[in-house]
Amino acid sequence: MDELYRQYSQIVYHFLYTRCGNSDLAEDLMQETFLKALGSLDSYDHSCKLSTWLCQIAKHLLYQHWARINKTRLELLDETLEAPHDTQSQAMAKVELADVWEELHRLPPDMQKVVKLRVLGDLSYREIGNLLGKSENWARVTFYRAKLTLTKEVNYGKDQL
Repeated sequence: MDELYRQYSQIVYHFLYTRCGNSDLAEDLMQETFLKALGSLDSYDHSCKLSTWLCQIAKHLLYQHWARINKTRLELLDETLEAPHDTQSQAMAKVELADVWEELHRLPPDMQKVVKLRVLGDLSYREIGNLLGKSENWARVTFYRAKLTLTKEVNYGKDQL
């Protein structure tokens, strides 16, 4: 991997820098690109040059970064435009989040991993499947089943109150 890094790091860095114009971000994403590549090197099928494959990973990471920034900006805008803060609603939202988090830890370990990687890690189903040594479809179905279970359990808990 060291040889790969030495050979392709500048190519990936320049690819990222020309798209984002931020040297720190390009450096961070370049490092993350090689970490992702290391985790999924077995999925490289030699249908394109290795540099192309690495730049595709880098591009995907850059798009994820931009999506997170845009999502954060939209959330801040929503909060700003909201009516005056209703502390009771905020408290209820925190209780519901705590309930979901508690139920999440009751799920089987594979389901927990998939939910955390999808929601907290912002990974695609394909990335999750590769990371866990499973298929993209397995990751998608596991996430769906976890979501159904969490919804059912949290709503069941509310009915008991």
